[in-house]
Amino acid sequence: MTRHRPTCCAPASGTPVALTAPASAAPAGARSTRGQIRLPGGEFAMGDAFDEGYLADGETPVHPVRLKPFHIDETAVTNAQFATFVKATEHVTDAERHGSSAVFHLAVDAPSADVLGDAAGTPWWINVRGAHWRRPEGSRSDITGRQNHPVVHVSWSDASAYARWAGKRLPTEAEWEYAARGGLAGRRYAWGDELTPGGRWRCNIWQGRFPHTNTAEDGHLTTAPVKAYRPNGFGLWNTAGNVWEWCSDWFSPTYYAHSPREDPHGPGTGTARVMRGGSYLCHDSYCNRYRVAARSSNTPDSSSANLGFRCANDAA
Repeated sequence: MTRHRPTCCAPASGTPVALTAPASAAPAGARSTRGQIRLPGGEFAMGDAFDEGYLADGETPVHPVRLKPFHIDETAVTNAQFATFVKATEHVTDAERHGSSAVFHLAVDAPSADVLGDAAGTPWWINVRGAHWRRPEGSRSDITGRQNHPVVHVSWSDASAYARWAGKRLPTEAEWEYAARGGLAGRRYAWGDELTPGGRWRCNIWQGRFPHTNTAEDGHLTTAPVKAYRPNGFGLWNTAGNVWEWCSDWFSPTYYAHSPREDPHGPGTGTARVMRGGSYLCHDSYCNRYRVAARSSNTPDSSSANLGFRCANDAA
């Protein structure tokens, strides 16, 4: 297992939640399973069977988990879906209220006056004034032509508000991993153990020399459409790479050692929420977190250009 945990792929916000105005309260919607797949649940082995994770991420020990049946979105929430939510509720995201968000340095599209410096002390993440879900690379960008791409620059709080409005909820971490595995037990990726079977890319991650040269062999510098590549065995798209996805759980690196076997929901308290799946910036030289067992975390108000979510629901 790798001993050192690299700086997180999705940098934490530097703006304390307590200093910001409250977000608009989205009303709770009627329960809906639209766009979701019903999964049967059952028992699976959760965690890193290859001992390839970062020690501080707490991907071990591998432990049995039993889940009740549940529903989960087949894709990450798109820009078009999030726009409908914002139009209906006038929700203002944390990134908009903070006034800036983190953009990868090669993708910034903003006047120099909007470049506020490195985000979270990493030279490849730039804190950009005016970057938010509608303008993902900065004030000169927009989401024209990207309606079917995953929404980004959404915090855990924003994702929770959307899920409540949509009549859904965020998945637990255990539900997310079970769903992401697609029925393949103990495999490294959602499609098997080889990253590029037959020489073909199966997920949107970094190709080249991180963080300065991306050959974009998979066709994407940043986000890909939510139905790019192939779905996994359960019919879920892009459970590896593209964007990190928020889970409902508080994060603890020691949780797996004592988590309940039946339907775990994470620690009762914490300072950061679980993120799963990796993103278009993951690379084995820096952040090998596109493996299906990989986990990371961030503060609930944090946002960045590679952070999105999908929703879940209880079975009826």
